[in-house]
Amino acid sequence: MAWIYLIIAGLLEIVWAIGLKYSHGFTELTPTIITIVTIVISFYFFSNALKKIAVGTAYAVFTGIGAAGTAILGMTVLDEGANIGKILFLGLMIFGIVGLKLISAEETEREES
Repeated sequence: MAWIYLIIAGLLEIVWAIGLKYSHGFTELTPTIITIVTIVISFYFFSNALKKIAVGTAYAVFTGIGAAGTAILGMTVLDEGANIGKILFLGLMIFGIVGLKLISAEETEREES
């Protein structure tokens, strides 16, 4: 369940990161409210994930999901431009996130046995 909480937290980070852009420095009311609410909910899920997942792993995955997701939405939806370099390094980031999850699962299995 902790990994599900962490994924939800990371996905909400994408929402609030994009919300920051549209809040225009917290001067636009609706995007500001959406941003603040999603920050609070995101950190709620993140803090619950930390009950079972090591903080270093959890934080790397949390920020990785947020960064990769925000960059992908920026390229695909916000017309921020894409190139082979961005795509390559986003792929490496996603590969690293999956790797951390797999290593964490192995550590958990060893601790339980």
